[in-house]
Amino acid sequence: MKKQLYVNGEWKTANKFADLHSPYTKELIAEIPQASREEVQEAIDAAYFANAKMAALTAFERASILEQLAQLLIENRTKAASIISLEAAKPLKYALNEIDRTIETYKFAAEEAKRLTGEMIPMDAARNGAGRFGYTIEQPLGVIGAITPFNFPQNLVAHKVGPAIASGNTIVLKPASQTPLSALFLAELIDQTALPKGAFTVVTGSGKIVGDALVESSKIKMITFTGSPSVGIGIREKAGLKKVALELGSNAGLIIDRNVDLNDIVPKCVMGAFSNQGQVCISLQRAYVVDELFDEFIDKFSALTKELIIGDPLEQNTDISAMIHPNEQERALNWVQEAVQNGAEIVTGGQIENGVFMPTILTNVASNLKVSCQEVFAPIVIVNRIASIEEGILAINDSNFGLQAGIFTKDIQTAFTASKQLEVGGVIINDIPTYRVDQMPYGGVKQSGTGKEGLKYAIHEMTETKLVVWNQQ
Repeated sequence: MKKQLYVNGEWKTANKFADLHSPYTKELIAEIPQASREEVQEAIDAAYFANAKMAALTAFERASILEQLAQLLIENRTKAASIISLEAAKPLKYALNEIDRTIETYKFAAEEAKRLTGEMIPMDAARNGAGRFGYTIEQPLGVIGAITPFNFPQNLVAHKVGPAIASGNTIVLKPASQTPLSALFLAELIDQTALPKGAFTVVTGSGKIVGDALVESSKIKMITFTGSPSVGIGIREKAGLKKVALELGSNAGLIIDRNVDLNDIVPKCVMGAFSNQGQVCISLQRAYVVDELFDEFIDKFSALTKELIIGDPLEQNTDISAMIHPNEQERALNWVQEAVQNGAEIVTGGQIENGVFMPTILTNVASNLKVSCQEVFAPIVIVNRIASIEEGILAINDSNFGLQAGIFTKDIQTAFTASKQLEVGGVIINDIPTYRVDQMPYGGVKQSGTGKEGLKYAIHEMTETKLVVWNQQ
């Protein structure tokens, strides 16, 4: 089935196509248009000319459009989830959860559209401010270029499309090459709303052609990107004076203190480490457990991991399926083998069976090994002993990343200390670092990126604060 580009509110046929295969069955599921640089420029121009129509919409109208979109997703929940499972091999239960979160994300965006305000400036607080009246207004930037990853092909798109519409911007979306069907389905839904034509565009194709055209265009005022640090750094270098928001992943760490209830914690850790095959920016990758609980934790954690159901992502009860690409599974296998060669021990997993990389637990892992210090983006978690909370904090901070971290503890002072000393964008107390709800500020430090997502915070990134001062004298 040949797909089309969605440009200026119309479906357009491209000259080139690429085959899209299911990660699990390897069957051909679609032919995806590969936009040329000229076709990308056409999309940018359409978005640029739609700026005036978007900026003219009232907050009520922008909110209504987003509410329409949320309702259409409610009506098409199962179809949207099935598309994700087909093209990304995300187990259906998690794909349905993603659609539920996506609906919530657009609802939050609708609410924030009505709360987009500036502030009063007390001009007379300054010696030379008497007789002056000042305030700020938040104005849309213009055209937003969004480049999104495969792992949440609806919700991470919503975190860019939602705030762009809420703040009156137009947006050109380049989805991940493996998950374009979700973006094109979103275009079908948006086409049914009152959004001005041209304000939302989907352009599929290679990162080199489509991504570079977006980053280099003078008509694009902001790039919002979720993906790898190497690509993100390249975008920042090419973007010039454009605004750039980068969410670049992590190797999320968790500390487990003494005197906590492992029966409550372990199921959360299994979910945090292995949901969506570990292909989550805040997937639990490193767990540091105090000596007293280490053996019990390993026993419970490995036992529950072995109960996970492996198989077809379209089956309701599947927990784990294929990773996004066979090459990624081979990379994960190589990283595990490197760890074992350097003294790590495999508790469970560590191999590929029936085309699926098995959920893997490693212990005694040195901090300089790839499975620890790089973003593994696979169903792999390391579990190491610590003698103290301080040791755990140092271990988590010994990283080039810093997106989110978690700690389970019953001691309030320990929790406060960890919240201050962990070098991350978000500290989750008494839960896994994989915890996220969509209205909270979300973004990291170090190589985890710049800028914040979460609707209110993303909207602030996508607007320009303009100062207005009246001289009343």
